[in-house]
Amino acid sequence: MKNKFLTGFLTLFLIGNLSAQEQENEKGLYIKGNALFLPVGMLNLGLEYQLSRKYTLQGDVFASPWKSFAGRHAQVYMAHLEGRYYFQEAFKHWYLGVNAGAGVFDLTKWNYSGTDKFQRGFNLMLGATVGYQFQWKERWNIDVYLGGGTSQGSYHGYENVPPDSFIRYDGAEGWNKSGELIPYRGGIMISYKLK
Repeated sequence: MKNKFLTGFLTLFLIGNLSAQEQENEKGLYIKGNALFLPVGMLNLGLEYQLSRKYTLQGDVFASPWKSFAGRHAQVYMAHLEGRYYFQEAFKHWYLGVNAGAGVFDLTKWNYSGTDKFQRGFNLMLGATVGYQFQWKERWNIDVYLGGGTSQGSYHGYENVPPDSFIRYDGAEGWNKSGELIPYRGGIMISYKLK
């Protein structure tokens, strides 16, 4: 009788222990969309995957498909990969992140606003993010964040020539180069827990 009781107790203990370990090892996965850019027709989607108790990895894409926005070229396509450290636990409250990304663009730089000039090229970005994520509803989170760093761009400068063509205005033989410390990530992501 004692052996049956002991065997039953050990079996229940091991099953309970395995179940607790499965729950502890279950990694969260969220799909996200940036609510700030959607009203103006820009798409920013991402996935955030839990690596451990306090670390996650997020990949996201940003697309601004506008050939013209308020009379300016505004096509931008970017992709980022970001590692995040949460001070409390993954997907909860304050975090810091480091990110790397790349993009292509056809846009009018701010200092050429009001002219017929625009720039086409690509850029590489490396920087950091600070953010705060909290639960909104069951399975839903809100992630408020801002990030930036160095953006190293290579581009050609063009000027519109009516009716439908353009010429280079910059006179450079190769690529123009531009490097800035700028904010290049940010918003309010609405997140849904997939697992």
